[in-house]
Amino acid sequence: MILSLEWLKEFTDIGNTGVKEFCDRMTDTGSKVECFEILGEDIVGVKVGRIVSVAKNENSDHLQDCLVDVGGDRNLSIVTGAQNIFEGAIVPVAVAPAILPGDVKIKAGKLRGTLSEGMLCSIGELGLTLHDMPDAIENGILILGEEFADSIGKDIREALMLSDTAVEFEITPNRPDCLSVIGLAREAAVSFDTPLKLHKPVVKGCGDGDSISSYLSVKDNAPDLCPRYTARVVKNVKIEPSPLWMRARLRASGVRPINNIVDITNYVMLEYGQPMHAFDYKCLTGSAITVRRAAEGEKFVSLDSKDHTLNADALVIADDVRAVALAGVMGGENSEITDTTATVVFESANFAGASVRVTAKKQGMRTDASARFEKGLDPENTIPAIERACELVELLGAGDVVEGMIDVYPGKTEPRTIAFNPEKINRFLGTDIDEAFMRKTLTDLEFRFDGSNVLVPSFRNDVEGSADLAEEVIRMKGYNTIESSAICASTTAGTRTPKQRFEMKAEQTLLGLGISEIQTFSFISPKYYDKIGMDSDDARRRSVVISNPLGEDTSVMRTTALPSMMEVVARNQNFNNENCRLYEMATVYLPNENPELLPEEPTSLTVSMYGNCTFYTLKGVIEALTGALGCKVTYSAVKDNPTFHPGRCAALIGPNGEKLGVFGEIHPTVAANYGFQTTVYAAEISVPALFAIAEGVIEYKPLPKYPAVTRDFSAVCDEELEVGSIEASIVAAVKSENKILEGIRIFDVYRGIQVGLGRKSVAFRVTFRADDHTLTQEESDAVSAAILEKLRADLGITLRQ
Repeated sequence: MILSLEWLKEFTDIGNTGVKEFCDRMTDTGSKVECFEILGEDIVGVKVGRIVSVAKNENSDHLQDCLVDVGGDRNLSIVTGAQNIFEGAIVPVAVAPAILPGDVKIKAGKLRGTLSEGMLCSIGELGLTLHDMPDAIENGILILGEEFADSIGKDIREALMLSDTAVEFEITPNRPDCLSVIGLAREAAVSFDTPLKLHKPVVKGCGDGDSISSYLSVKDNAPDLCPRYTARVVKNVKIEPSPLWMRARLRASGVRPINNIVDITNYVMLEYGQPMHAFDYKCLTGSAITVRRAAEGEKFVSLDSKDHTLNADALVIADDVRAVALAGVMGGENSEITDTTATVVFESANFAGASVRVTAKKQGMRTDASARFEKGLDPENTIPAIERACELVELLGAGDVVEGMIDVYPGKTEPRTIAFNPEKINRFLGTDIDEAFMRKTLTDLEFRFDGSNVLVPSFRNDVEGSADLAEEVIRMKGYNTIESSAICASTTAGTRTPKQRFEMKAEQTLLGLGISEIQTFSFISPKYYDKIGMDSDDARRRSVVISNPLGEDTSVMRTTALPSMMEVVARNQNFNNENCRLYEMATVYLPNENPELLPEEPTSLTVSMYGNCTFYTLKGVIEALTGALGCKVTYSAVKDNPTFHPGRCAALIGPNGEKLGVFGEIHPTVAANYGFQTTVYAAEISVPALFAIAEGVIEYKPLPKYPAVTRDFSAVCDEELEVGSIEASIVAAVKSENKILEGIRIFDVYRGIQVGLGRKSVAFRVTFRADDHTLTQEESDAVSAAILEKLRADLGITLRQ
């Protein structure tokens, strides 16, 4: 929002406050200033003058010698090549030495034998355009009208109202009321403790008995998108340039003047913050305006002559047969104000911000109006704005305002009420601000008091509770007035949750094992599932689809983190990293059966490695990890996982038989998909499942006092029998004898003709130890016999002969 300080002074007097002080104070009170520009400062030494005489230069075919009155003791001699000048013309004169925009310096000197003491100026040399001075010619000297006769000798900046200061504000989205001169004037008045002078528009009307009902009716078929629609009609319109004062204010605010009717709508938008639109009445088919949703595929040509195809989300203003405006964004070319316009319909409406934002974005038509509407404007502002527009019409003599007004407002709401508690505000702020100051500040900001309650003005939708009232008070008091104080409330020491401590322990263990952490994106391509060989009917293919993805490669939320890990490991191989050890604590997203509910987001631990490692290297990492976390797990062979090698893959099994994860060698086909030329290993483990079986506190176990007894068993079994099953049977046998098992270690696996085809011999070393005595020969023999019997009964295993 660009604010003209000259315009601001109409509403509040900031006195002799310098622009720097003004900007600093406004920023301190919440209206952040981005920058300011002193307009006209690049024009120095240019005055209003009258040409006294014009004579042809004797030494040139095109130059003319002029005597010009600039209000001094004598007339200046100026040589010019312009052909549109004449005696008596009032013109801008750069009196040497002078400076023009672009740092053009004007000096006195002789030109073709005649002294030239300055230069007559065109609009371009003053940094102006035909929009700023519509009566000028583009390539000639600017000829001013006789209304400037009393300004001879005055600085041109004063005469043409070029002296102003434009301050650019960065208005936050929650303060659309400050996207107006009145809104910023309200803030400035309270910030500098000066009176706010608001003007109530007065419209006389044409007084001939003509009524708006003879011209127009309005139907609002989308009250959810258009809470209020207000309209008035002006007849006998005279399209002409706006007066200088209006053009100067629009120019200072960064808006290009066009003609009186269009300029009035822009002027009101800047002054009141309410976007308006003017329709050429003769271009409307029928006598009804309908606010409706667009038809799917409806065509619309905007004021900038661009074609648009609308959908049902767009809101349009339509006559009986077509759309004539895109609500809150831009008018249509089919109802544009032209030089032949005789009757005008002024629209001052309120549209839903979200609807305007979506439409403007889809159509690529961001405008000043849409930028305001999308932030949520005050519906109570439509009538003051349209009355001000009609007042300006009468002030400029631009037409006759027809009696009556159409105001469709089906959903008027009551003001928001907030309890006023000064003690609570001071306690919240940590201050001791006087209640009288609070009441004065809020009243000046146009809040009203109703007993012990505060009524929030309709233009302040951002104020919802007591904390917002506190903000209003302290920003005007000054944040720098708050004194530092110690916290007096009771606090508790922050700590991690058991789950956080568990995950941190896991990460510390992996880092200690020489495995580096990575982090990857949670969104992946559906093709990643194919790349790891996932079956087409695998439930994990059902993913959460991103509504507005950056591209197909990031279109779904992952249900497994393994593809992300494989991409990183493959990249390391491509970079010629000979040995790679990586892990990630990754979040995966599992869709809920009910699509209305959010997906589950469990943590999945993925580990991968290649180079100087085997299947048992990875198994050792997992054993070290589960041991450090206090998790008792067993392992079971897996042959049906398409991602892993069928003979070198195992599952982690919990105490109750639950599957915790899977690890092993990546299937050669999958490895080839990633371009691996070496064997690569990976694991994927469910962290919540691992956390559920963690035993928590690790008990201290003293060094043994009594010697151990070891026995070796060489069991012959089928090739398909898992060694883990043999270990489980041994453990069960020892427990049944109420003895203590200290350890089981496999030290040999033999396959050969001696044990038979499809058979293997597995040699175990079993260690027994009692805590309270030395085991006897008889006790050891009894335990060994129990083990052999258990193996024979459960698994049909015999000892190798």
